[in-house]
Amino acid sequence: MAKFFKSLLLTVIGSIVTAIFIVLIFIGVIASIASSGEKETKIKEGTLLTIDLDKVIKDRSVDDPFANLLGDSPFSQSQIGLNAVLKNIKKAQRDKNIVGIYLQCGNPNTGYATLSEIRDELIAFKDSGKFIYAFAPMYSQKGYYLASAASKVYLPPHGMMEFKGLSSERTFFKGALEKLGVEMQIFKHGKFKSAVEPFMLDHMSDPAKEQTITYVNSIWNFIVDGISETRGVSPEDINALADNGGMFSSNDVFVTGNIIDGLKYKDEVIAELKELTNTEQEDDIEQVKFSDYKSVYVPSETKGLVKDKIAVIYAEGEIDGTSDQGIKSEKLSKTIRDARRDESVKAVVLRVNSPGGSGAGSDIIWREVKLCKEVKPVIVSMGDLAASGGYYIACVADTIVANPVTLTGSIGVFGMMPNVKPVANRWGFTFDGVKTNKYADVPSITRPFTKDEKALFQGYVERFYDVFIGRCAEGRSVSKEAIDKIGQGRVWSGENAMDRNLVDVMGGLQTAIDIAKEKAGLERARIKEMPEMLSPIEEILRDMRSEAKAFIAESFLGVDYEQIEHLNQMKEIHPVQARLPYELELN
Repeated sequence: MAKFFKSLLLTVIGSIVTAIFIVLIFIGVIASIASSGEKETKIKEGTLLTIDLDKVIKDRSVDDPFANLLGDSPFSQSQIGLNAVLKNIKKAQRDKNIVGIYLQCGNPNTGYATLSEIRDELIAFKDSGKFIYAFAPMYSQKGYYLASAASKVYLPPHGMMEFKGLSSERTFFKGALEKLGVEMQIFKHGKFKSAVEPFMLDHMSDPAKEQTITYVNSIWNFIVDGISETRGVSPEDINALADNGGMFSSNDVFVTGNIIDGLKYKDEVIAELKELTNTEQEDDIEQVKFSDYKSVYVPSETKGLVKDKIAVIYAEGEIDGTSDQGIKSEKLSKTIRDARRDESVKAVVLRVNSPGGSGAGSDIIWREVKLCKEVKPVIVSMGDLAASGGYYIACVADTIVANPVTLTGSIGVFGMMPNVKPVANRWGFTFDGVKTNKYADVPSITRPFTKDEKALFQGYVERFYDVFIGRCAEGRSVSKEAIDKIGQGRVWSGENAMDRNLVDVMGGLQTAIDIAKEKAGLERARIKEMPEMLSPIEEILRDMRSEAKAFIAESFLGVDYEQIEHLNQMKEIHPVQARLPYELELN
């Protein structure tokens, strides 16, 4: 009994201490929020803007005062929004007090399409007559692609440059599932719809390899052409450098090959920046951090009150997935409906950055996009990926804008259900039950599908695929046969997709906004970003919950939380999925 009361007392004390700690944190957060909004940041003439892009770069993110309070912590994920990056580089371009940018982008965490949009804005900044200096102790391939837009790119003498070309690798679960005694029952339409391949094969199928080679080469060629243009190096020389062991070579080869401008330590780069900014050697350079520069006021190029609005609606993440984040079909549908009913909104830009997800959820969103298009222009801007369900919700738009390296298409459908009966029986578990009708217990993970049930499920998949290509055919004003020919689950790069009439224009978010203005007959318009963002505290709570899940998975189970999420998705909310064939990571 004494042990019980001792344990109870310790629990109570622990709870009180935890509660006090949480209250103190929130007081600090609220104070941080309040102080951040007290006054506008002022900067002097000759100021250098420093931008740190070694973060997760999302289409849109909330300012995180928690990160400012505690710095790097397990409770805070370092994120930055593409919308804020583009807006503030553009602002710095017209700001007379900003003379240049100091860019830290050794290892940005995002896709090449997002990097391409930032890179284009940096090039515009540089073309305005201002300078950009990039420096990092290590450049990932993505980091260097972004840095190659700078006026000068520097690396420490013994720093590291990842330069090797692209690769794409997949993990296959078939062998492991067989050892466990789990049978995956698979239904799909489309020979390129390889989402189910890891559960039925131990290697890539020929169609999967064919499509992957096509879009990986397309993306790499785009990267090489971009570097070639800004660095003045031929594509052949760039590829030769990658083929000759690039990242494992002496750093001198990057200097002689004009990939970088020199091997310098940070103090040497600072000395050079002092000369450019006319700073005395003993003084510090006038500089402003990106996080502070967001509150610097710079008059816009246009004057006067602008009433008309362009709604930019963000659709980022998996559609009706199992995680806290992503696209919730009902919520996004309401946002589009609100924009349609708002008379001050003259056009809508739907920013899609999604691998797809629930087929039913995709169709719900598609319906609202279609209704919105009937009363005002709808332009889609595709981010890093707008594939499968992501393309489904985009296909009906007036105009589809994609980056050359956007992953899109993947017009196909699949369904999957595990049968755990063999492994359960092995451990002594058995299952029995009753039902009122023939298919009352379908789908079930405790027994295999019967022949009739397989036919029903496959028919369901086939019907939804027919609906999918019908939606695409209607949106693109072509026949279903034409869509089926380039569909079948095949993934395309944005450049490939434009050649096949899946997209209309190459460009980024600003391109889509410009088209929306033109179609709405507007010279000027205010941008209204939707849906409403979570408050900073709500964002913190959500991130803490996700961090806690990952911590528990890795600490107690010894496995990557992403893999657990992947397995959880076997028991999807909706049995038919319109999803990108795999979790794609280009290395």
